[in-house]
Amino acid sequence: QVQLVESGGGLVQAGGSLRLSCAASGRTFSTYAMGWFRQPPGKEREFVAAISGSGTNTYYADSVKGRFTISRDDATNTAYLQMNSLKPEDTAVYYCAATRRYSIFHIPLRAGPDYDYWGQGTQVTVSS
Repeated sequence: QVQLVESGGGLVQAGGSLRLSCAASGRTFSTYAMGWFRQPPGKEREFVAAISGSGTNTYYADSVKGRFTISRDDATNTAYLQMNSLKPEDTAVYYCAATRRYSIFHIPLRAGPDYDYWGQGTQVTVSS
């Protein structure tokens, strides 16, 4: 089992940047596929980005492609989401998620039900 703790959220002006971190407990972080999701106010949770367990494959939602970058550091059991050129519509609670149900070479996972573990979320607010 793994526990996930997000950090790095906050208030930023449109066009600014933030880097979210997701710290994972346990000694098998390198076997987990990781994902980032977000839930805007009054809306359902949506996929943002994912990275395979191997770290060699990533996938992004069209709305963030070219602006956000997902990465992982297995030495520190941490996943990251670098967010650049932020827009007001990026305002949401951001969650990281993890699973090791699949091979580390499996394509990045985009569906919430594919993940077994979730963090508590971190608020990102982008002002116009």
